[in-house]
Amino acid sequence: MATTPLEIKIVEALEAEAVAHDIDVVDVEVVGAKRAPIVRVRIDHADEEAPTISLDEVSAQSDWVNEIIDELDPFPGSFVLEISSPGMARPLRKRRDFDRFAGQTIQLSTTATEGRRKYTGELLGMRDDSVVIACDGEEFAIPFDTVKTAKIKPNYDA
Repeated sequence: MATTPLEIKIVEALEAEAVAHDIDVVDVEVVGAKRAPIVRVRIDHADEEAPTISLDEVSAQSDWVNEIIDELDPFPGSFVLEISSPGMARPLRKRRDFDRFAGQTIQLSTTATEGRRKYTGELLGMRDDSVVIACDGEEFAIPFDTVKTAKIKPNYDA
C-alpha cells in the first residue's frame, strides 16, 4: 500500500494516465537504497471482470509507466523499475478493493498505536468507512484510514 509521500505522488501520476490505457494501478512501492532505489509498480486490467493481466500485457504497458516516472523525476540518480501483475498475494489499497475481494483471506496491519495491529482472517468488506474482517472468532471493524498494509493471503493448497 503506497504510504510514503513519494509513493503516493507516483501512484497519483500513474493513475491519471492509467485510465487511457484501461489499466488499474494496484500498488507502488519504493524500496532499497536512496541512491538507486527499486520502484515496484503492480498493475492489472481496469475491467474487474477481465482475467488477471498477463506477462505480455504487463510488458506492453511498460513504456508509458516508465515515461510517467521519468517525467516526475523523483530520484536524484538512477532507479530500477519493476512492473508486474499483482500476483496471488495481491495488495489491497482502494476502498473498492475491500469490497471486491470480500470472502478472501487477508493479512492486514494497522497504524494503531495501542492494542492489536495485525490481523489475518476473512475479509467481509467495507462498512461505514471501515474494513471489516472476521478473525479469531470475532469481527473487527478497522477504520480505513488506519490500514497500513493489506494483502490477500494465498491458499497454495487449493
